[in-house]
Amino acid sequence: MAGSPSDTDLRGASADRVRDALCDRDPLPGGRGFAGRLADPPGRHGPVLVRDVLGRQPLFVERAAADAAVRHAPAARAPTDPSAWSFDRAALSDPTPVPAGSVASANGVERVWTLPDELPADPETAQAGVDAAIDAALGDLGDGTDGVGGTGRLAVAFSGGVDSGIVAAGAPDAPCYVAGFEGCHDVAAAREAAAAMDRDLRVVEITHEELLRAVRAVARATRRRNPMDLAIAVPLYLAAEAAAADGIDRLAVGQGADELFGGYSKVVDPASDDRVEADTVRGARTETVRTLPDQLERDVLALRAAGVEPVAPLLDDRVVASALALPGELLAIDGERKVALRRAATGRVPESVRTADKKAVQYGTYVSRELDRLARRAGFKRRMDDHVGRYLEELLAPD
Repeated sequence: MAGSPSDTDLRGASADRVRDALCDRDPLPGGRGFAGRLADPPGRHGPVLVRDVLGRQPLFVERAAADAAVRHAPAARAPTDPSAWSFDRAALSDPTPVPAGSVASANGVERVWTLPDELPADPETAQAGVDAAIDAALGDLGDGTDGVGGTGRLAVAFSGGVDSGIVAAGAPDAPCYVAGFEGCHDVAAAREAAAAMDRDLRVVEITHEELLRAVRAVARATRRRNPMDLAIAVPLYLAAEAAAADGIDRLAVGQGADELFGGYSKVVDPASDDRVEADTVRGARTETVRTLPDQLERDVLALRAAGVEPVAPLLDDRVVASALALPGELLAIDGERKVALRRAATGRVPESVRTADKKAVQYGTYVSRELDRLARRAGFKRRMDDHVGRYLEELLAPD
């Protein structure tokens, strides 16, 4: 649904908080991100669109209106016109994202907020900061809200790893959901972890029929068709859809943990890893954090299409700030990743969950494997360039 001219068109934060963030240029003013239309921004003439520094709330504008604003050219609609912007891609005819950290208006697009880039804290102080931030963020789950005003029945997307384990620990009465093909790593890990934590777990078993249905639904919601994005979003979508069918309104997720806390293998020894440009652990972590706006757009749109509102406590501004202050030794070292996060998990989750290895969701659920299998059955052999992508393009082609 496209916007309308009032401050209720903001998601994730109050108008006062966003105004203060604009005045102070504060990238982490509290909460879990924000986006929308601000009717009376300080020091500016006329309304603006805003989107937080990590893009935790998706926001879109009609490309023609955005392009005209950038060129300072006349346009039929300004980006802030009610019919020119939306939180939902599908509500616009030719949407383009408002860049994370930006303000958009008839005067153009301006980058306002950037992530803090300060020297790391000493290890003891940095770890204490993470511990306190996670306590605070999880406390919001425990009080029945999402920390920014959201209410309703809560469940947890649960894969049995430390990220979802910490989130589940903050909502001890919430049911847990996992989706995957029979025999996959994520379902087995989730069952073991749920038993260790004495949690109610619902397993959503994916079949080929359900996989193809979900691929189409996720592609419609996100307008993405590449194999990686679809394989990541589909298990999340199916778990969320099952939760929504059970009357769940909000789904707590562990998004952001790998990016903020050094969860990727390429962060461990970046100087010898050509997947990153940085040559330090902190620099490589910064590169992964910068991928979050694109990833979160996909995940949030998929979850909303499934019928739930995502809640991401590990993307709380307090957690983000504490993670950005970590020295490299508390991010990733040889043999261990997400060092500070795992230390913060001590006493919150069983040791087996705290130390659990985690596969990427597209592999841990077998979704990538089964998309490959379906592609080959349809005649798209592995010797072909991008055989799964070509299969998906045919599958998703209009009738």
